Amino acid sequence: MTNGTQSIDRAAEILSLVVKADAPISYTEVVESTELARSTVSRLLSALERNGLVERDGDGLYRGGSLFATYASRFDRVETLVTAADPTLQRLSEETGETVNLAVPSATGVVQVAQVDSTFVLGATNWVDVEVPPHCSALGKIMYAFDIIPVPAGRLERRTQYTLGSRKDLMDNLAEVRERGYAIVHEEFEEGLDALAAPVYGVDGRVVAAVGISGPTMRIADHHETVGKLLVDEAGLLSRSLKRKVTHR
Repeated sequence: MTNGTQSIDRAAEILSLVVKADAPISYTEVVESTELARSTVSRLLSALERNGLVERDGDGLYRGGSLFATYASRFDRVETLVTAADPTLQRLSEETGETVNLAVPSATGVVQVAQVDSTFVLGATNWVDVEVPPHCSALGKIMYAFDIIPVPAGRLERRTQYTLGSRKDLMDNLAEVRERGYAIVHEEFEEGLDALAAPVYGVDGRVVAAVGISGPTMRIADHHETVGKLLVDEAGLLSRSLKRKVTHR
């Protein structure tokens, strides 16, 4: 076992002990329970505290840190959003028959958190948890266009001959997204696959999610404008619904 791996294992042991404890515990209790050297416990507790994984209360006892509260809060917001968006996703599915997705921003890009499957056999793909580069994703372009995630610098990964390959190309495309109100991906991630997406706004007026539709190019390409306007209308209804939910609390 390398020193790095050993340190991670020891830190994980300490973190598990603190988080699972019925009440905040002392430094001495951590030392006694883990049987690690006092200097090792001190060093690892300090590292965990710096990173928000543990914190000390007014008595100097250790408990789970703020990072756990942040995670729980974010998870709760996403679950609330998914519940609120379900009628929107269902209506879009009924109207188009295509795969419908809801996505939220993450530290590294976009995470798809809900999906209604296509009613067609061709194009029925589960995109939840599938990693798609944001620059060749309609959902990702929404996040870029409205400054929710940072636009990458330099050359972009090309997935097909239609993928936007430079920052300038992407920035020009994002300007069109803002003007049009929805994003279009035409065979940019995978040849034969098209997608569109529109922004969902939160109570502060910032984009909190995107709603998208994807399917085979042969079914969607001739209907971009119709599908795009449908997405904008439905995303607008969802945005207003989220604001009402907060107002009525």
